[in-house]
Amino acid sequence: MKLKKDLAFIVLCLLMLLPKMAYLAQEAKQKVYVIPISGTVEPAMSAYVKRALKDIKDDKDAIFLFKLDTFGGRVDAALDIVDTISNMPKGKTVAFVEKRAISAGALIALSSNLLFMKKSTIIGDCAPIIATQKGQEMAGEKIQTVLRARFRALAKKNNYPQVLAESMVTIDMEVYQIEIDGKKEYMDKKAYNDLKEADKKKISTKKTIVAKGELLTMDDIEAHTLGFSQKSVENMDQVLQTLGFESTEIIIIEESWSESFVRFIQPMLPILMLIGIGAIYTEIKAPGFGLPGAIGILCLGLVFFNQYLVGLADYSEVLLLLIGVLLLGVEVFVLPGFGVAGITALIVIAAGLVLSFQGFVIPDPSFPWEGKLLINNLAKVMGSFLAAFLISLFTIRFVLPRVSKIIKGPYLDATLQDSHVDIPVAVNVKRGDTGTAYTFLRPSGKIIIDNQKIDAITQGEFIKKGYPVEVDRIDQNRVIVKPIRPQRKGLE
Repeated sequence: MKLKKDLAFIVLCLLMLLPKMAYLAQEAKQKVYVIPISGTVEPAMSAYVKRALKDIKDDKDAIFLFKLDTFGGRVDAALDIVDTISNMPKGKTVAFVEKRAISAGALIALSSNLLFMKKSTIIGDCAPIIATQKGQEMAGEKIQTVLRARFRALAKKNNYPQVLAESMVTIDMEVYQIEIDGKKEYMDKKAYNDLKEADKKKISTKKTIVAKGELLTMDDIEAHTLGFSQKSVENMDQVLQTLGFESTEIIIIEESWSESFVRFIQPMLPILMLIGIGAIYTEIKAPGFGLPGAIGILCLGLVFFNQYLVGLADYSEVLLLLIGVLLLGVEVFVLPGFGVAGITALIVIAAGLVLSFQGFVIPDPSFPWEGKLLINNLAKVMGSFLAAFLISLFTIRFVLPRVSKIIKGPYLDATLQDSHVDIPVAVNVKRGDTGTAYTFLRPSGKIIIDNQKIDAITQGEFIKKGYPVEVDRIDQNRVIVKPIRPQRKGLE
């Protein structure tokens, strides 16, 4: 009797717990983290993917799905993303091509353990392109070799056809699909030609998949047929259903405000660099410290801040910027003129800018694109310096003098404009008198005529100390001078 009561009590407890157990079972959903990869592949995207996976990679029960829509981009950024994804736990990463995965996008797609493609999407064509004087051309064999090795390693790791993966990179590869003993294999022309005649006789069918002079590019159906894509699907929900996840908790990892800001400002970096360098050069040439210096520091600070957020600029690059600013301060406040401190400041800032655009100091020979990237960065920075120098000279020589005529200052409610009469002679100096610059005229300073020091101003020109000058005119008791150019001797 007691046993029956105990059994009845146990059954009653189980009946009471069933709703709670059902509720808990319903709540136990598969976590799926979705990381969108869209737009140009660049360092900002690499920083975003690293940050997105940093905090969630230790979630052992989660699946990481990369939603792709990209035409590709920089090789170094793509390889950084590939390394990040490849370090995730095996069997946890899924690539979903929502629209396209071209060039670097194909490399990223193959770094995942599984690949799904939406209907009517494409993947492939990963030939590296470099900019030359003739336009965009395919990179040389050194770069192609490295990318082929990376494609081969990813294909081997994630069970994709290795030869076909390599044919996405190399335009000279010719790939066949052959059938031996009822099994299909993919083989390039070189490997096929190396077969013994006895082995060739075993081949029942031979079909060219990739012709010479072409790069493998596949739509969703071809990718499934050739062994890349698991299935062509309608949407992401169908991907999860195919994987057997009936109940899922989808968590989309969006870009942070700083990552969005970085991607927004990235195309404007050359312009900011140009404005910053030009403003700093103008500040060095002008007396004191004013608006140009503040604008220059702000623009270059934005460039360094942007590169710091994407992980290219580190404390060393920021330190170079600070050293450059300090040297600039020495040039402006301690050693007026344009000398060693000013030139050193520009060199240090230029070095910091070059290093901030790349993730290395000295190019690694095993990564040939690093050398080309260094040359490109040097050209970008030096071009900005040259353009800024020319624009600054034009501004100082032609724009500022005209602005001063249009916008006069300082402004007072009452002026002494009518309290004197302009005369062509001032402080015993008249038009045509000659002397030398006692100080650097930038454009104002002091001259010396007949052992008499006189305040003078040029018409926007900079005149070095000791250079011969001539009084051009006297305007409202201001002595306006011009440099005396040495006369060239004629040819005899």
